[in-house]
Amino acid sequence: MTVQRISKVVQHANMPDYDATRGSFDWADAQAMLDGLPDGHLNIAHEAIDRHVAAGHGDQIALRWIAKSGDRTDFTYAELARQTNRFANVLRARGLQKGDTVFGLLGRVPELYIAALGTLKAGCVFCPLFSAFGPEPIQARMQIGQARALITSTRLYKRKVASIRNTVDTLNEVFTIDGSVLDTTDLAPLMDAATDDFDIVQTGREDPALLHFTSGTTGKPKGVVHVHQAVVAHDTTGRIALDLRPGDIYWCTADPGWVTGTSYGIIAPLTNRATMIVDEAEFDVSRWYDILSSESVNVWYTAPTAIRMLMKAGADAIGVRAFPDLRFMASVGEPLNPEAVVWGNDTFGMPFHDNWWQTETGGIMIANYAAMDVKPGSMGKPLPGIEAGIVEVDGDVVTEVTTPMAMGELALRPGWPSMMRGYLHEEARYKKCFKDGWYLSGDLAMRDADGYFWFVGRADDLIKSSGHLIGPFEVESALMEHEAVAEVGVIGLPDDTAGQIVKAYVALKPGHDATEDLRLDLMGHARKRLGPAVAPKEIAFRQNLPKTRSGKIMRRLLKAREMGLPEGDISTLESDEK
Repeated sequence: MTVQRISKVVQHANMPDYDATRGSFDWADAQAMLDGLPDGHLNIAHEAIDRHVAAGHGDQIALRWIAKSGDRTDFTYAELARQTNRFANVLRARGLQKGDTVFGLLGRVPELYIAALGTLKAGCVFCPLFSAFGPEPIQARMQIGQARALITSTRLYKRKVASIRNTVDTLNEVFTIDGSVLDTTDLAPLMDAATDDFDIVQTGREDPALLHFTSGTTGKPKGVVHVHQAVVAHDTTGRIALDLRPGDIYWCTADPGWVTGTSYGIIAPLTNRATMIVDEAEFDVSRWYDILSSESVNVWYTAPTAIRMLMKAGADAIGVRAFPDLRFMASVGEPLNPEAVVWGNDTFGMPFHDNWWQTETGGIMIANYAAMDVKPGSMGKPLPGIEAGIVEVDGDVVTEVTTPMAMGELALRPGWPSMMRGYLHEEARYKKCFKDGWYLSGDLAMRDADGYFWFVGRADDLIKSSGHLIGPFEVESALMEHEAVAEVGVIGLPDDTAGQIVKAYVALKPGHDATEDLRLDLMGHARKRLGPAVAPKEIAFRQNLPKTRSGKIMRRLLKAREMGLPEGDISTLESDEK
């Protein structure tokens, strides 16, 4: 297999030598870089804010909020400490106790970030919700998570919460950030009356801190529990995988309703003493390029869908803007197609560095690093402190596969700090993720002779056609190379002769029409690149493909609709065209 390499060595990278760091790395040393609390206690918010203030960095900007209007509001580390202390005092005054769950239903506004960190200071558990959720997903998550309090806006409350509030028996408090309505409490007067001083609750390393919900093939979302010790992984991966440094201007485009928007949109940049850019508005090509340029962004973490949309807009969209301060670009959410990595290198003078992790892992596990060659299409190498393998599972026996480029399930040795501690109220489901000394990810992958890992697809996405095992990502990447293609989703459909056939759903770039001639051209392109055994037998054009708000194309939803099967949990769906 011939693979292109992109050599992009960032000067003075935090991890200049991968092998040397990996050989000497110890999670205990990583934890020692944090302050901790007395008697071995640990609190995420203390590591993210208060220790920097105590060290004399209170005047540094921690969060720059860009409103939809374009107005900027800055919060220094000292101001963020005061505001989060006030929110913690509000929770305490309203009777919330250590371990109670506080839900956030807001867009990307400062109050959400203050609430998340203030909740952690109070020893409570924070659970973010997508502001685009409807009443039913909100209800299900608050019931599973036994919500004690919710912070939201009057508009979102009236539209999405009021009708289901009484069905959540544990919900005692609803705080609204812009006045009060119905049975809610206006948060602003409470914040004004609260004191700036708060003694952070002495949380233990294993005390629950974050609750994230992830969708599955069933109709019930899974509540993933993370503890305060996860901050060790957030801090370390921010420094090593994202090359974050104190004083950096950092922009993570993810919404905190998704785990990336919390782990790497709040915690990792703050523990590494960066300045976070938070943009309230939704994706807009011109606005994004303006932010990268005008805010002098150093490190940019975004999603493949956004990258493909920038590619779709063409190089002319950049105009006269320049990005001299941009040092490192990374991507997560789903595998990044090779052409997007190359496009980043051609457009910005550096590649996008893809990485892999899951809600369940809590932090980045495999990545392309600043001082390491990038192989476009690869997720990179395991983080120091992470042992990853390609395995075969036979009953209760798990065998590691060492042959280069052999396909198997991607598995990790348990024990890293941000590993989930459970699926809430589903112990049996949690235990199924672990077998014979491995955490089984459910993702299929390969590892090459150089130790780089390559994503194939979810285990249940694998297509078996005429004896061939076909990963949908391989087919999608080949079709993405065609000049007319903006996005692709590939599934396998039952076939009496072949077992399964490959079907591709294609969204086109502007200026290209969904004609029969183009369909045939795409068929020919795929056969030339992949061979007739792997190339799709059917291609359907779609204006949009169903995606989650984190940017993942929902292949299982394409398949369910094609075959008339139950759609399962679609509460995270963002865009769609049936």
